[in-house]
Amino acid sequence: MGDESLNSRKKCETNKYDVIIIGGGIAGLAAANLFVKNGMKNFIILEARKHIGGRIISIPLKNHNVELGANYIHGVLGNPIFELATANGLVNIINIPKPHKVIAATEDGKQVPFGVLHEIHEAYVCFLRRCEEYFLCQYLPPPDIHSVGEHINLEAAIYLERLPNSEEKKLRRLIFDCLLKRETCISGCNTMDDIDLLELGSYTELQGGNIVIPSGFSSILEPVTKNITPDKILTNHPVIKVIWDTEQHGSSKKFDEVGEESEDSDQTVIEDISKASPEKAGDSSESHINTTEKTSKKLSHCVEIVCENGQHFYADHVICTIPLGVLKDKVATLFEPALPQYKLESIDRLLFNAVDKIFLEYDRPFLNPDITEIMLLWDSPQAPEDVSKSWFKKIYSFVKVTETLLLGWVSGKEAEYMETLSMDEVGSTCTKILRKFLNDPFVPEPQTCVCTSWKKQPYTRGAYTAIAVGASQSDIESLAQPLFRNVHDKKPVLLFAGEHTHSSFYSTVHGAYLSGQAAARRLLTPDVDTENVLDCPESSDLTNWIRGVQLDG
Repeated sequence: MGDESLNSRKKCETNKYDVIIIGGGIAGLAAANLFVKNGMKNFIILEARKHIGGRIISIPLKNHNVELGANYIHGVLGNPIFELATANGLVNIINIPKPHKVIAATEDGKQVPFGVLHEIHEAYVCFLRRCEEYFLCQYLPPPDIHSVGEHINLEAAIYLERLPNSEEKKLRRLIFDCLLKRETCISGCNTMDDIDLLELGSYTELQGGNIVIPSGFSSILEPVTKNITPDKILTNHPVIKVIWDTEQHGSSKKFDEVGEESEDSDQTVIEDISKASPEKAGDSSESHINTTEKTSKKLSHCVEIVCENGQHFYADHVICTIPLGVLKDKVATLFEPALPQYKLESIDRLLFNAVDKIFLEYDRPFLNPDITEIMLLWDSPQAPEDVSKSWFKKIYSFVKVTETLLLGWVSGKEAEYMETLSMDEVGSTCTKILRKFLNDPFVPEPQTCVCTSWKKQPYTRGAYTAIAVGASQSDIESLAQPLFRNVHDKKPVLLFAGEHTHSSFYSTVHGAYLSGQAAARRLLTPDVDTENVLDCPESSDLTNWIRGVQLDG
């Protein structure tokens, strides 16, 4: 019995850290990197997968490396990911975009005149910008218009009313529909009717456009992780329980009356007991019990992390970067005690849907070298269609990544259905689509088809965060709110990071990165506020000194 207790105590001490970071995605890595740079080394990252990076991951095909997750650096000015990429030579400071020639075709293989495509695209961008303005302005939308989709469809209908020709109306309506499908992949939703109109402008778009890293987005992981030693990262460690307030957790009730004593006061209590009972101080069993109580008492003030493999870890603080999709699935059983009700309600209100990619790799080029994207203008259905027979109609375009690699996007329930299909079946369907819209029966079958399955993945359960109708930016702020064990604690015990916790940059890598840094910075802040002493030169006339400061500035 004594040996078992001793082994348990040694194990607890071995697995005790200042900080545990749950998740080795970009948020967790950003936090760890900041710890290392500030000399704080007593931390560990627990990553569920066999690799780090989270939703940043690439895989090799026959002739290409493809990015299954994050694709772009969204914006330049004020973007830490762009700064990181530039500092490490991953992107050219002078970014010269390649010529982008888009064609749009209908189901009968007819190309739309570029002038018409340009006209509708300009109108669509204008409608979208008007939707974004509601967040900053005081005026309200028309009655019964609550979503982005409803508002854009209303504006599109008004715009098309002026056209007398029904065929012209129909063609332009198909372009609007295609652009709305594209927006679902950008926003991360099933339909734009799901996105709250008043909150669309809460996302801050950084200037500079979307930047591609030539060597692949995954190459950004190297500069983020180069200072983190391998022993600080444990992969294949899915977390199944976070016991973050042991004073509320039943197994630790016996320590409730101790109050908020520090480790020093714990030691004082033990020492006082041994002094009060000198005749028992030499008894090895009593000494062992006291030592065990001391360890248990220390751990009672720690967060306990339980992993799927049965391992237990302990820390003073935990940074939780678990994706919103997993929180939606597991929050009821993951935390003890349960998270506050306001957090649970915010988790429930926000969206975290499927957005998937389809990569088609060919052994030879077959598209015109000048064409970079084919927009697919699907006919509008007259009645609701079975998703199993129509899922592919959510694919709004194929983009040429290289001359022999095409990329398609699909979102929402159609993406979820696609995740149930074999890649061969998806590849065959895409070939039929291309032959149909290009009006070319000789479009080759791809030699490789690779599809993502972000909704099916157990450690993501979706793509990225969106603000649903009825939700708001304050829900993201609620998710980011750290939790304290009691009001007297200087630092929180449980912190949250990840793209779903950044109220302005949700859904982006730079949002996740900044949230991880913010969580780490909060824990790196000194426990005692240092007093700032203003060195005032000797002067009897304070007014003259102040004026001097102003002049010096």
